[in-house]
Formats: sequence, C-alpha cells, structure tokens
Amino acid sequence: MKMFVCQTCTEDGAIVEVLRDGLRDVEVEAVSCMSGCKRPQTVAFREAGKVAYLFGDVSEADLPDLQAFVDHYARSPDGTFEDARVIGNLRTKAIARIPG
Repeated sequence: MKMFVCQTCTEDGAIVEVLRDGLRDVEVEAVSCMSGCKRPQTVAFREAGKVAYLFGDVSEADLPDLQAFVDHYARSPDGTFEDARVIGNLRTKAIARIPG
C-alpha cells in the first residue's frame, strides 16, 4: 500500500516522517502539490486493484485514525468499507474516493 503526502502543504515536511514512523506497513511518499490547497494537509492512499482515497485537513493527531484506515483498507478486497465509522474522524476528512 502506498500513501502519498503533499509536501507543498507543509513547510518543514515533519509530518512525512511522523507518518513513516507511525504507519510502518505503508510506503509513504512525499509528492508535489496534490491540489487540495483549501484543505491542507492532504494525503492519498492507493493499492493495486482498489479504490484510492484522498483526505484533507490531516494532522499528526489523526495518526490513530489513519492506522485504523490502513488496517481496514488492507483487509478490504476492493478498498471500500460498509461502515466508515471504523476510521473515526478521518471519515469527515475525505475529499474523494477514486475508482481503482
């Protein structure tokens, strides 16, 4: 699973290292602008054969919800969830779900 983190959203890039340390089973990659500028910090998740997700307004405080997302996303055959409440407050930060 890959996580893309907008490096344009953050001044010092510290959140990239926090996410790498906190989400050890995820390949975290810093990328240039993801066009979520009205809702920084934006991050996206993608895995082959699954829908992709784009989230905004993400902070270090969301790490537990991001881990819950990673756990459920990894177990889902197509990347979808029947009940988004399992990912906590992160569900309110979703910008897009992109078909796989």
